[in-house]
Amino acid sequence: MMLNERAKSLRIVFMGTPEFAVASLDALVKAGCTIAGVITAPDKPAGRGMELQQSAVKKYAEEHQLLVLQPDKLKNPDFLEALRGLKADLQICVAFRMLPEIVWNMPPMGTINLHGSLLPQYRGAAPINWAVINGEKETGVTTFKLQHEIDTGHILLQDRFPIGTEDTAGTVHDIMKEVGARLLVKTVQGLADHTLTETPQQVSADMVLHHAPKIFTETCLIDFNQPVARVHNLVRGLSPYPGAFTFFNGKKLKVFSAIAKDEPAGIPPGRYTTDTKTHLSFACADGFLEVKEIQLEGKKRMMIADFLRGYQFK
Repeated sequence: MMLNERAKSLRIVFMGTPEFAVASLDALVKAGCTIAGVITAPDKPAGRGMELQQSAVKKYAEEHQLLVLQPDKLKNPDFLEALRGLKADLQICVAFRMLPEIVWNMPPMGTINLHGSLLPQYRGAAPINWAVINGEKETGVTTFKLQHEIDTGHILLQDRFPIGTEDTAGTVHDIMKEVGARLLVKTVQGLADHTLTETPQQVSADMVLHHAPKIFTETCLIDFNQPVARVHNLVRGLSPYPGAFTFFNGKKLKVFSAIAKDEPAGIPPGRYTTDTKTHLSFACADGFLEVKEIQLEGKKRMMIADFLRGYQFK
């Protein structure tokens, strides 16, 4: 979608860090937006050599000759002065950190955020993961105006798409970044044309809100006392990162893909059955989870047949 001249004339400051945000920045650039500057995280040491690594957004910005700022602190006076100097009409935030009011309230048109859920559902840091973990059949993206309380601003536009029974957080992420990028361009056009209506988020008294808090290690530990469908959803919702895990003969075992089998287990939850060659299944409350792609502590990620071929059962 190419923007009209009114939208193209808006000076936009883009804020984002990971690969998810690159799709949005790329869509804005290709639509003809005037990107006055890009704000992203500072370079961080990573890998065995602890060499400084640039964010995905910084790499894209430099490849396209866009001005990049990398503040350690968003309230730093030097950064705020530099940000004001960009004279943005509008700021766009995608997969970035929480912004202080002095930043999000700076441009005359405010700051819009692209969020990976159908707000007001799944407010928080990990909306993609939790939608899959909870077995949702549908999710979507929302553009909204930032205000004081996180993920509560007035909605501008939304778009939705289905979650398949075998989708993972990774596949949903890849669909969502493209759907979200297109929605963001539509939002910029609508704001430029004054055709969008800001809609307050409606939370009725009988609505059950699902939240999306940060994923911690304890979230990833598989509880095989749960129904197999729920265990399968946990695996899908944490794949490919950070990965659901259990313990296998004393070692941590991450499970990246599996099949839920709704059949009587006949053995206590958590116990496993295997032919030592092609399959490994763990008993759940009402069935088996047959693991397909795994990673044993200290080993590389591999398909189950490859793992069993080299594993010595005691």
